[in-house]
Amino acid sequence: MGKVSSVSAEPVTTAPATITPTFDCQKAEGEVENLICQQADLAALDQQMATVYAEAMKRLPKDDLATQKAMQRGWIKGRNECWKANDVKACTESAYKTRIVELQVMSGQLEVPNAVNLRCVKTDPTTLLDSSQPVTAIFYNQTDPASLVLTTVDSQWLLLGSRTGSGIRYAGQNIMYEEHQGKVTISVFDEVMRCQVMQ
Repeated sequence: MGKVSSVSAEPVTTAPATITPTFDCQKAEGEVENLICQQADLAALDQQMATVYAEAMKRLPKDDLATQKAMQRGWIKGRNECWKANDVKACTESAYKTRIVELQVMSGQLEVPNAVNLRCVKTDPTTLLDSSQPVTAIFYNQTDPASLVLTTVDSQWLLLGSRTGSGIRYAGQNIMYEEHQGKVTISVFDEVMRCQVMQ
């Protein structure tokens, strides 16, 4: 009877696959594109962007596609302008996350939570948010980061959330939503509104 040879099985270790962006890094131009090629987390955001954008283009009405393609080209140009920022990586990451959430919300890729109606008191008669009009807040906790869509009769803003020491803050272009101990403050440019949830 032949001798049975035993081979000790060594655990096989494989290096994790390198995450690459959707564009050719050999043709990367500028500081931002090169940074995306060097940073796996930014490359992953670029991959996520491609997936979300492709899904948005399937879901949006045909009449909106040309506009969204132009907006995406404009967004890429804006992202690449992050080389001017003090923190290039943070700017680039923020650009990706903001656009991803924007596409997810506008194209219906997320389940829409119940709206929260707010009653706001303006502290300045020239404020862009008129207290005689309702303000509606929709909180998307499933996005990364959490996001908020604020709507009035004639305006709509997309804000991204961040935790503070005692509450949560959402920020968008020229607008801030802060919640602290049940009190809501909305700031548009330099004007402030105090709000409370309508029952």
